[in-house]
Amino acid sequence: MELMFWWVIPPALLLAAAALWRALRPQANARRRPVAHADRLTALPEYQAALRRHRRWLAVAALAAASLLVSAVVAAARPVELTTVRPEQRSRDIMLCLDSSGSMSSADSAVVEVFGVLAKEFDGERIGLTIFDSSAVQVFPLTDDYEYVQEQLTLAKAAFDGDPGSAGFLDGTWSGRGSSLIGDGLASCVAGFPPAGAGRAPSPTGGAGPDAPGQRSRSVVLATDNYLSGDPIFTLEQAGTLARERGVKVYALNPGDFDYGPGPAQPGARLREAADASGGAYYPLDHPDAVVDIVRRVQDTEAAALKGAPRAVVSDVPNVPLTVALLSGLVLAGASWRLKP
Repeated sequence: MELMFWWVIPPALLLAAAALWRALRPQANARRRPVAHADRLTALPEYQAALRRHRRWLAVAALAAASLLVSAVVAAARPVELTTVRPEQRSRDIMLCLDSSGSMSSADSAVVEVFGVLAKEFDGERIGLTIFDSSAVQVFPLTDDYEYVQEQLTLAKAAFDGDPGSAGFLDGTWSGRGSSLIGDGLASCVAGFPPAGAGRAPSPTGGAGPDAPGQRSRSVVLATDNYLSGDPIFTLEQAGTLARERGVKVYALNPGDFDYGPGPAQPGARLREAADASGGAYYPLDHPDAVVDIVRRVQDTEAAALKGAPRAVVSDVPNVPLTVALLSGLVLAGASWRLKP
């Protein structure tokens, strides 16, 4: 135990000493009256017994007052206990990677809605959002500022639902040629994770970066209709290789996979291969509402805990001095009552 305000004790002791000195010094102007034959009174057994009781109660009162003073001063000095803790944090990094082409609006809306709800329960997890069509735009990088995350996901849902005035949210995703350039979109999302050994990644509002490279799980929730139109810089296979090299699991949600055959050259099979090779999974959804269950499954399976950086914790421990002060006050009150003339 340590005293946070230890400097309170010396002046308190000086004041107590001054008060004691004033109380015990002889009173020069005290009025005294001579009493004849006082020795006969003081020699009486009853007087001697009363004097002994008085002195005992006076000693009790003095000890109680001293105890009350000391305990009150100690309590005022704020006794604290210093401990070092390593808080547990969630070690999951999730990048939402959403194909913003028109056919994906309902599925994208479901994804951001679910994560908007889940963000209220997150504790240390980081989440980011990148949208793409013919070009990719990072809406916000990985961050654990969940208030900011919810605000941005609310804007994203409004844009995917086609609310008036929200179309500007998708600006920048049509800067290239073509549509649903999946390889470029996935590569941009994977690049959103900090490289190993890069230290703490920046966030738009001061969110925390990784505590140590390689400790945090990395997941991309890739929602795309898989209808590639155009000539991307990265093929899907190249983006999948980049994800594997950086330890990023890809969970591909494809609500447009209805009529593809089983051949390995089919778009759905290629996307499945890229997701499975990264350690993730592929879901050929037949209804956008299934996104809710899939995203919750990703959240459950990817949860892991790690110990955060050591942190000093200061805890007030006034229990003992306050208890002693209370008991001393009660004893002093009782002794004062017995000392009344």
